[in-house]
Amino acid sequence: MEELLREMEAYAEKEHVPIINERGRHAFLRIIEECKPRQVLEIGTAIGYSALLMAEQGADDIHITTLELSEERAALAKKFWKRSSYYGCMELHLGDAGEILAKLTPPAGGFDFVFIDAAKGQYVDYFRKVQPLLSKKATIVADNVLFRGYVLGQEKPPRRYKTIVKRLREYLELVQSAPFRTEILSNGDGLAVTYKDTSQLEERI
Repeated sequence: MEELLREMEAYAEKEHVPIINERGRHAFLRIIEECKPRQVLEIGTAIGYSALLMAEQGADDIHITTLELSEERAALAKKFWKRSSYYGCMELHLGDAGEILAKLTPPAGGFDFVFIDAAKGQYVDYFRKVQPLLSKKATIVADNVLFRGYVLGQEKPPRRYKTIVKRLREYLELVQSAPFRTEILSNGDGLAVTYKDTSQLEERI
């Protein structure tokens, strides 16, 4: 498994495929190990790297529903998964995430873990659409929420990033409104860890 993951990391670097970076990865793995999720929803499969991380560190009976827009990346993800022991727990939906989420049927009891790592400008839309799909005590992790330091920093973002930064700020405001509580980790490009049941966060403080 380690060899496969290293190969995927090398491929992502060479082909400029966005996967969770090394600093963010350690925090992400710690969260997965703590939560031990069983029913996972991932928005943004890419080459299937983070899905394998979750499969390896999650519950023994984990099932991952993952959404990907790119047909090429989805096919590559499946090729990588087939080389692991986790292919059977992966369910990939190809298409626009916003459209899929609007029609997706959640598992019994809902998704207990959601990982958002797709179009940054759509995080607010994704978050609103996943809410009816969540379990009573769900954890939602969103990657790249600090977006190069512009989201919470004082420096004005370049014009081409203004919309993304504005929408990520809206996302962070949204996920800190009841009944949600959120920790923002500076690891990598920023991870927002959101707890639907606030007692989970209080227990960690």
